[in-house]
Amino acid sequence: MSKPTEEELSTALKMAGQMRDRNIDPFFIAKALLSHNYRIKYLEEILQSADRYINRGMSEQEKTRLIRTIEKIKDAESFTSGKGRDSFGL
Repeated sequence: MSKPTEEELSTALKMAGQMRDRNIDPFFIAKALLSHNYRIKYLEEILQSADRYINRGMSEQEKTRLIRTIEKIKDAESFTSGKGRDSFGL
């Protein structure tokens, strides 16, 4: 399956938002799309941080940046899920 174009994704997200606002989402497709779109942005940020860490000689500065990125994402996850989380302790 091919990746949606920016225009296709934008249209799908707009329609998902409308479905959510009108409470017309019997199979939770709109909810899933909106949630996954929100989460994938954070996961792409982790990928970039991990790539920098690995390709820049695994420096302490890049390791700290990677850990902080993971912490930020865990904070967002716990906020949206309502669950607590463990910390790396930085």
